[in-house]
Amino acid sequence: MGFDKKFIRIPRDGRQFRASLKISLNPFLINTPDKKILFDTGIGEFGEETGPHIIRENLAQHNIQDYEITDIFLSHLHYDHIGGLANREHGYWELTFPEAKIWLSEADWREISSKEEYEDEEKTEFIAFLDAKADLNFLGEVDNPYPEVHTETIGGHTQHHLALFFDDGENKYMKAGDVIATRNQINRKFAAKYDFEPEVSQFQRERLTEFAYKNGYWVLGYHDDFHPIVRITGYDKKSGYLTEPVEDYVDS
Repeated sequence: MGFDKKFIRIPRDGRQFRASLKISLNPFLINTPDKKILFDTGIGEFGEETGPHIIRENLAQHNIQDYEITDIFLSHLHYDHIGGLANREHGYWELTFPEAKIWLSEADWREISSKEEYEDEEKTEFIAFLDAKADLNFLGEVDNPYPEVHTETIGGHTQHHLALFFDDGENKYMKAGDVIATRNQINRKFAAKYDFEPEVSQFQRERLTEFAYKNGYWVLGYHDDFHPIVRITGYDKKSGYLTEPVEDYVDS
């Protein structure tokens, strides 16, 4: 992504264009006996060569079709996280995952849908389509829509940013969206100008990292280039938290 804010797809091990930022987008699939859950959906058609065929191909590697996705949880409503919800492959807006319930912050949705324009005309149409056709299910400050899934409003990156948690008694996953977006952020102390409240992001980053370590959650890094799934294996006073990556994931 460059100063023009255009997303151009390159291989994971490729080099970014001059004056651009290399950033990975990693939607996460959690496959259970009765649910097929996505945590965020990628950018969809709002980039170049980034359409819904990418996530469909990745799902197909697990023998899953788009209509089998039962639930989608959104950490926040930046279009690189929600763009995959709908597409215009056939010239008109369609839901990419037609049977899915979409779970999102009620406060976040009210704010974004009340704007006369969201980013540009195309994205404004996208939001209006979702408002009319998607199965939107709103989450409060702290919510527990399923016994194995709970969400918490943590703010920081955006005002109503959510942390997403999955715990079925055997598997535990935590996704803090852009508050802990990469593996190396687990041990970094920084205040980012792109955050709504940088100090809140740093506080939540430290709190959630400690929580994941003490409670045995795998950390899901949405923007990590090479190791988007890690577990925290220990803590050292000098070097900080020790992490171990999962190597078995689908490269998108």
